[in-house]
Amino acid sequence: MFVGHYSVAFACRTEGNRIPLWVLFIAVQFLDYIWATLVLLGIEKLRVIKGFTAGSMLDSYFHPYSHSLPMAIIWSIFAGLLYWVVCSRHGCLDSRSAPWIIALAGFSHWILDLVAHPRDLAIYDNKWKVGFGLWNYRDPEFALEIALLAIGIALYLVRNAMPAIRRGAVIAFGIVLVIVQIGDTYVPRSPLTDKATVMGVWVFYTLFVLIAFGVEKIGARIKSNTP
Repeated sequence: MFVGHYSVAFACRTEGNRIPLWVLFIAVQFLDYIWATLVLLGIEKLRVIKGFTAGSMLDSYFHPYSHSLPMAIIWSIFAGLLYWVVCSRHGCLDSRSAPWIIALAGFSHWILDLVAHPRDLAIYDNKWKVGFGLWNYRDPEFALEIALLAIGIALYLVRNAMPAIRRGAVIAFGIVLVIVQIGDTYVPRSPLTDKATVMGVWVFYTLFVLIAFGVEKIGARIKSNTP
């Protein structure tokens, strides 16, 4: 699962909770940020194997500290608590439910990975691994990713007031994410090293966070200029 994770970020942002979209973009990929960091540190293990599955070359054969079920719950709760602490100190906590939404957005990563991954998600430690393996079926997995993204963006557009220019920016961002997913799923490429792969995760995920930040700033500028 790749851009499908961002569907949750789009869907969770409402005028009621006012969680910045860029924060939700971090939340839904928080487990992968932890995973990429631990792989870089040599704590978790990754093999990049061409043809490992139809939809992915990533064999995450040891990642219990970021992607086991107990740790996914712990990291998700930590993300919610971190949001609560930071926003409480800076007066930006607009909804009591916001930290819970952040935690649930974080845990949604594990649920969507459960659908896509082969049996590499541990229920405990590095044991009792589960995964429905949709990565083994390239076209259905791609269709699910795009469908989730489209639903998430549609909910975002319906639930949030914004000027037309921001709506256009959100739709354009969605198209960019679809293009990225097409490249990730269908464009042939040579496997990278494990370290290069997770560095790419850090770079691309953070780039998407910055774009999400910029997209919401477009609407904020126009709103602030309205008499």
